[in-house]
Amino acid sequence: MKKKILSAVLCVMMAGSLAACGGGDNAASGGSDSAKKEEGGKELVYWSMWSEEEPQAKVIKEAVDKYTEDTGVKVDVQFKGRNGQREGLQPALDAKQTIDLFDEDVNRVNGSWGKYLMDLEELAKDYETEHGSETLFKIARNAGGGTLKSIPYQPSIFGFFYNQTLFDKAGIEAAPTTWEEFDAACGKLKDAGITPITGDTTYMTSFMGYHLGRYLGQDGVKALVNDPAIQEKIDAGEVEDVNWDDPRVLQAAKDIEDFAKKGYFSENIASNVYPAGQNQEFAPGEAAIIICGSWLPNEIKASAAEDLTWGYFNYPSVKDGTDDNTANNIANQVFAINKDSKMAEEAMELITYITTGDFDKKMTEQSLSIPADKANADAWPEELAAVKPGFEATGTFYDWAVGAENNGDLTPVLNENTVKLMAGDMSADDFVKSCKSAAGE
Repeated sequence: MKKKILSAVLCVMMAGSLAACGGGDNAASGGSDSAKKEEGGKELVYWSMWSEEEPQAKVIKEAVDKYTEDTGVKVDVQFKGRNGQREGLQPALDAKQTIDLFDEDVNRVNGSWGKYLMDLEELAKDYETEHGSETLFKIARNAGGGTLKSIPYQPSIFGFFYNQTLFDKAGIEAAPTTWEEFDAACGKLKDAGITPITGDTTYMTSFMGYHLGRYLGQDGVKALVNDPAIQEKIDAGEVEDVNWDDPRVLQAAKDIEDFAKKGYFSENIASNVYPAGQNQEFAPGEAAIIICGSWLPNEIKASAAEDLTWGYFNYPSVKDGTDDNTANNIANQVFAINKDSKMAEEAMELITYITTGDFDKKMTEQSLSIPADKANADAWPEELAAVKPGFEATGTFYDWAVGAENNGDLTPVLNENTVKLMAGDMSADDFVKSCKSAAGE
C-alpha cells in the first residue's frame, strides 16, 4: 500500500515536469487545491545536519518551501549543524521526540543510529529505479547491513586534489596512478621550487589509512588497528590477523619516511590544524597537492587563486599491494526516516524533492558537489570535472580512513605518529614501535 501511495504522489509530481519526478521548480504540478486540502494540517519534523547559512541548507530550505507549496504539508526544519546533530539526535530519538526524518553521513546514520531507521526497500523501490545511482545505493545497503535504510545525496570521494597550473609549471604531463609516478611528480615539483604536498592534521590518519589499505586491503587495516567489528571474521579465519610486525606495515611507513626525507611535505605539515593547510597553502597556490574530500572546492572557493585549475587523482597503487587505485572512500550524506514516523510516505516525498531533478542540480551548483540523481549524471561542477573518471572507476569501496580510525583508543596515537613521520620527526621503525605499543602488542 505504501508503494502505491508513493507512486501516485510521484506521478502527480511528474505530470507537468520536463525533468524526472522530485526535483525543484519542475515539481510544481504536484500541488492541486484538492491535494492541498487533503494534506492540510500535516507537519513533518526534519532534523538537518547543516547550519542555516550553509549553501546546502539554503537549497534544502528552497526545496522544502516548494514541497509545502505543492502538497500543503508543513515542514519543521531544524538546522542543527554537525555538532548539534551528533550530540542531540540520539537523545531526542531515545526520548521518543517527534522526528520524522534526519540526515548525516552514511556510516554514522546506519551505524551509530541504525536502530532508529525504517526499512526503505519497498518505500523507495520506485525512487531507486528512477533516480538511484547504483554506486551510491550499493554503499547505502552495505552500510545498512545489506538492507536499504537511507537515501544517498551529495556524494563525495576522498583522494588527492592538485593544482594543474603548478603541475604544468613543473612539467608534469599526467596525474600519477602509482606510488612511483607520485614520487616522480613530487620530485619535479620540488625541483621547480614548489611545495609538493600539504594537508591538515585532521586528515593525516586518513592519509595513512589509505596507504596501509593499498598494502593490506581494508580488512587488513581494520585488523591492524584492532577494530572490534572485524574480530569475528578473524576468529573464523575469514580475515588475516594483521599485526604491527607485518613487513608490509613497515614498508608503508618507510614510503612516507622517504617522502619526508625528500622534502615533499610542507614544512608546516605538523602545525596545519584544519583548515590551515587547505586555506593558507593549497588555495593560494603555495602547495600543489592536498589530500581531502571532494567538498574541498566548496570550502576554499572564496580564497582559491584565480589561476587554480582543479585536478584530481585517486590514491596511487603501490607495488605488490592488495588494492589498487580503484579502491576508494566514496561516501555521501543520507536521509533516513525514523522507524516510528507516522508520515513515512510524506517523508519519502520530501526526500525526493530535495535529492532529485532541479534541486539536486542546485545542490551541485551552490555547494560544488557531485550530483546524486542519476538523471543529472552530466551536471558535475567544473571544479570537480577531473574527479569524475576516478569516481566512476572505483570498484572497491572503502570506509572513512579505510578503517584506520575504527579503534578510538588507538586513533590519537596513530594520527600523532603519522604527522611526526611526515614532518621528519619520527623514523618508520619508531612509528611502528610506537603504534605497536599503543595497540598493546
